Amino acid sequence: MNLRRSLIVLAGALCLAAPAIAAPLIALDSAVYVEKVAPGKGRMLQPAAQLNRGDRLVYVVSWYRMGGTGAFTVTNPLPRSVYYQGSADGSEEVSLDSGKTWGKLEQMRVGARMATPEDVTQVRWHVAAAQAAQGAGEITYSAIVR
Repeated sequence: MNLRRSLIVLAGALCLAAPAIAAPLIALDSAVYVEKVAPGKGRMLQPAAQLNRGDRLVYVVSWYRMGGTGAFTVTNPLPRSVYYQGSADGSEEVSLDSGKTWGKLEQMRVGARMATPEDVTQVRWHVAAAQAAQGAGEITYSAIVR
């Protein structure tokens, strides 16, 4: 009877551990660029060394799947010194309350008014299993320095 109980406990522990083993292991890297307009050259991105009020920033978040399988979510908090503008693909969800609730910006409210980009505290993207299987990708979004 003890052996049977031990096997059941072991089987239960393996079932609990299996999702952790299969879960994707993700590495993230990010870079911030300032968009500049140069006469005769158009718009250019330069590494963000110094920021000024009104600067348009472009964030590039690179992800790399180091192991595991399946979908995953990338979440980025926004510094208080910037306000969100949008992402390259429009699939993002935003939070206005530091991650407690999520949704599309155009559908969210702050009290009686519609939410604005200045209200966003965090942004997240769901990376589907098929996309994650490619092993790497980039997410880009923009913000304005307050």
